[in-house]
Amino acid sequence: MISASRFWIFAVFVSFAVVSVVVADECNEDINAFLPLPYANMTHMLCKPVWNSYIIRYSQSKDNVVTIVLSATYTSGYVAMGFSKDGMMLNSSAMVGWITRKGNPVIRQYYAEGFNPSQVKHDKGELPLTGIPPFVTVNGAKIHLAYQLKYPSQLKTQPILLAFSSKYPEHHLLSVHEDKTTINFDFSKGSSGSTSSSGKPPSNLHRSKTTHGVLGLLSWGLILPYGAIVARYFKHKDPLWYYLHVAFQFVGFIFAVTTGFLGLSMYNRFSFHAPAHKGIGITAIVLSVLQVMAFFIRPDKDSKNRKYWNWYHHNVGRIALFFGALNILLGIQLANAGSSWKIGYGFLLAAIILMSIVLEVFKLKTPANKFPPNPDFQMDPGHQ
Repeated sequence: MISASRFWIFAVFVSFAVVSVVVADECNEDINAFLPLPYANMTHMLCKPVWNSYIIRYSQSKDNVVTIVLSATYTSGYVAMGFSKDGMMLNSSAMVGWITRKGNPVIRQYYAEGFNPSQVKHDKGELPLTGIPPFVTVNGAKIHLAYQLKYPSQLKTQPILLAFSSKYPEHHLLSVHEDKTTINFDFSKGSSGSTSSSGKPPSNLHRSKTTHGVLGLLSWGLILPYGAIVARYFKHKDPLWYYLHVAFQFVGFIFAVTTGFLGLSMYNRFSFHAPAHKGIGITAIVLSVLQVMAFFIRPDKDSKNRKYWNWYHHNVGRIALFFGALNILLGIQLANAGSSWKIGYGFLLAAIILMSIVLEVFKLKTPANKFPPNPDFQMDPGHQ
């Protein structure tokens, strides 16, 4: 029969493998299921995250036909992608798409004769649309605008305007956008550089979100839970359990704090509004800091206060892990992460629960002298 130690090592190995697979970007979404041809042909399409949740998929044929699919998180209002000669809104042409309150898809070309809403004319513009009708649809939490342009020569670096508003257009009259950015997009090489109104590359937000998510998944979803499992089920491996527990919790704590600082940085730099996610994250980190502080005021094993310290250490740790797991789920939802993140974390969570159940069975079947039934979460093997 497999030993508890071997089972735990195997589970840790598999969990790390899952984390390496789950880190995938939004470009993995399969658009073939809900877009018509030729927009559903992803074989030759390149994909670039460009700003916030905005993703541009594109291809350019030998006869200079550019196929574009713009994807973005959507709840209401409109999403726009404009082409400009100088990066400015004035005299730019844009494809604007939205879903009406009645659920009808609308996609129109607009031309900015001025800056007032009345000066942004619908069904006008300089975009060389082909005979293939533009298409817009919503799939899940994202809207997808698809259209084709035909140019006399290869389209290279092009200033692109991206904007959105949560207000629905009234009689095709657009409201003032709530946020916008200008990027320089290279359609010939598949590389893009961008600058937002704050002067920072929008791609920085995508990288920051990915790093924040990976570190959070590693700390609260993998390292810290396994560190707690070591302390509960492996005290019969003295003093190995202690060194493993300290190592896991120390590394997990560093990752968790880094995750928190990175989240606060995004909150300040990109005006990322997620109060619940922020509040739960701060609470979890504060609890983990209290755990570290408790290490330095730990009473001796023979002290009458030791049982209270054990109770505190045990329960505060569990509460911190609960908030950490809750915040991972909330973060995945806020970031509109792909199914690989959801499935991957679901697997990690299920693995931890299953491992705890299996190890609890091992614990109940193992003699008390080899597997203490009530570990007291000591932090120093010398005080066994």
